Amino acid sequence: MSLLLGVNIDHVATLRQARYALLPDSPNAEPSPLEAAYDAIGGGADSITVHVRSDRRHMQDRDAREIRAEIGVPLNFEMGITEEMIALALELRPEFACLVPETREEVTTEGGLDVVGRRRETGDCIRRLQAAGIRVSLFIDPDLDQVKASAELGAEMVELHTGCFANADADAVDAEVQRLAEAASLGNSLGLQINAGHGINYGNLFRLFEVPHLVELNIGHSIVSRALKVGMAEAVRQMKQLMSTYRGGSCD
Repeated sequence: MSLLLGVNIDHVATLRQARYALLPDSPNAEPSPLEAAYDAIGGGADSITVHVRSDRRHMQDRDAREIRAEIGVPLNFEMGITEEMIALALELRPEFACLVPETREEVTTEGGLDVVGRRRETGDCIRRLQAAGIRVSLFIDPDLDQVKASAELGAEMVELHTGCFANADADAVDAEVQRLAEAASLGNSLGLQINAGHGINYGNLFRLFEVPHLVELNIGHSIVSRALKVGMAEAVRQMKQLMSTYRGGSCD
């Protein structure tokens, strides 16, 4: 099966909020996250990812509701483990929910969820979402203990945080690829679907192909950035074309 692409459109909302955060009902509010989702799907996106943060810095509740109602591909709802977000997820009933850490100080999600340290609340959240028919992914660092805990809590998927890989200097890339490969191999052996995301771009993608068992990549910033030059559909199409050469990694 071909490597799947989930397109995160949060940064489309970031651009809109830069001008219209205080004018949410303005008829001039643009760009539209929904239109971006349509274009991403037109370029071959297999799913659309949105993250409604507690501070509503980019995606708004109404965006998530509108996108959920209108798109014809699975929705991946990134969320912090809070009662507010659990309630929204249970309302939306997305195909997937990805549990992520959240702090107000960060510009975007940095680092993986501490499943080991937040075991009870993470497990409770997983069970509530799964009871509503939502498949759950945990956004974790490529740490073997975190992988084991994710499997023990019954998550269907993990999304390996690739930020350290993406930001590593040349001398450290090999070690980061190895960490990801080991985590992916362990997760696969424990029955987890292996996804990956954060900082993946058109240039570093090929090194990530050394990681085995990948099913889906979730990519946002790089695609939205390229879309400024070539349009969203073409930016997604180009990424999908590059991803088509993945053959399961060196250990598959």
